[in-house]
Amino acid sequence: MSLTDRLQSDIKSAMRGGDGPRRDTLRMVLAAAQNAEKDKGATLTPEEELAVLTREVKQRRESIDAFEKAGRDDLAAGEFAEVEILMPYLPEQLGDDELRALVVAAIARTSATSARDMGKVMGALMPDVKGKADGRAVSSMVAQELARTDLAEHDGDDHASAEKAEG
Repeated sequence: MSLTDRLQSDIKSAMRGGDGPRRDTLRMVLAAAQNAEKDKGATLTPEEELAVLTREVKQRRESIDAFEKAGRDDLAAGEFAEVEILMPYLPEQLGDDELRALVVAAIARTSATSARDMGKVMGALMPDVKGKADGRAVSSMVAQELARTDLAEHDGDDHASAEKAEG
């Protein structure tokens, strides 16, 4: 069953159950998918449907941040409720340990050594985590691991230069 079919079915269930917020949230996502389909001029692939859904969740998370910074906790709560409604439609999210393992593997695969290699690592990593992890969390973890890698290399350089000076 495609995401669009699932959304349509769940909208009907929400209508029957009198769940207005769920119905409205699912309708917005369905409309976004239908608009993307019109723009493409063809049926969306499952990957493209996932991209639409991921973009919708990302927009809501950004709204939550903006509303919280503006002190509008009431509006942030509404956006948070919509994210909670949409999460079951996304693939199972990666845990921190799973994500860290993928980040470390991507760093090794790209031979990245410093923060300057962030783009290279992100480019290699994102296809593996698309829809399974929040982009900001991925970016943050890549930055942490690259800093750790860079620090470890510099410590090694310090030891090597100290040994040269003694030798």
